[in-house]
Amino acid sequence: MKEKLLISACLCGKNTKYNGGNNLISNLDKIKERYELYLVCPEVMGGLTIPRNPSEILGSLVLSNQNIDVTKEYHHGAEQALKIVLKNKIKKALLKESSPSCGSHFVYDGTFTGKKINGEGITVQLLKQHNIEIFSENQIEELLK
Repeated sequence: MKEKLLISACLCGKNTKYNGGNNLISNLDKIKERYELYLVCPEVMGGLTIPRNPSEILGSLVLSNQNIDVTKEYHHGAEQALKIVLKNKIKKALLKESSPSCGSHFVYDGTFTGKKINGEGITVQLLKQHNIEIFSENQIEELLK
C-alpha cells in the first residue's frame, strides 16, 4: 500500500494558479510510483476563482494586488485541506513554494514587487500545527528518499 501525499494541484499540471496556469513538476511519475496523491488548491477550495488577482501576505492579512482582503478565503481553503489530511490520515505534503497558501520556506513580502521573504503560507501554517511534514518542489529528492 502506497503512502499518502497531499500535493498542490498546480504541481500536478492542474491549471489552478492565479493566472490560470500550472507549475507541473518534471518528476511527477516518480512521486506517483511511491505515493497515493491527494490534490488540493487551497485558494480554489477557499472560494477564489481561476484566474484571480495575485495575493500576498502582509502581516496577518492576505491582500490581493487590488488591495482586497482575501484572508478569510485563504483560511477557509487551509481548513478544507486540513479536513482532507485528517480524513485520509495523511502525514506528508508537497506544496508550492512561495505561495501565500502553500509556501513552506518563502512567501512574497506583500509589496507585489517580486521580493520574497522567509515565511510560511496560511495552509502550511495550519498543517504544521497538526504535525504534517511539509516539502516544497525544491525538496523532491528528499521526499523520495
